[in-house]
Amino acid sequence: MAKRLDEIEELKAKIARYITIGKENLSYQLKKGRGKATLQLITFNPLHNQRFLFHACEADSPEECYRQMLKYVQYHKEEECSYTIQWTLIGDDQLHTSYFRANTILGALDKLYFDRDPNSIIVFSVILNPIS
Repeated sequence: MAKRLDEIEELKAKIARYITIGKENLSYQLKKGRGKATLQLITFNPLHNQRFLFHACEADSPEECYRQMLKYVQYHKEEECSYTIQWTLIGDDQLHTSYFRANTILGALDKLYFDRDPNSIIVFSVILNPIS
């Protein structure tokens, strides 16, 4: 058990090194059920105090989820498109800009709407960023 926890902590440290926002702005939600584990990596933006889904993966064990997440953060820039989304919260007058990587515009919006009521956000624009 301790060996598994050590491996997971090592994988978390490696994941944090690939994501340049700092490990204090990352959180993990692990759910187990029906022989599968699902891991969600969530980012926190202190500028507007909001959490967004970075990526989710599913595997047969928690350790494998973390291994898949590490592989994703190591290679996701080559595999997914970059989107810029301008948005505001209902009742707020400040326009925010957030950046997401996803396979589709809908995937980027799903990451924006993660764990919140979609009716609480007004999206002003979604832009597919040029490939650099």
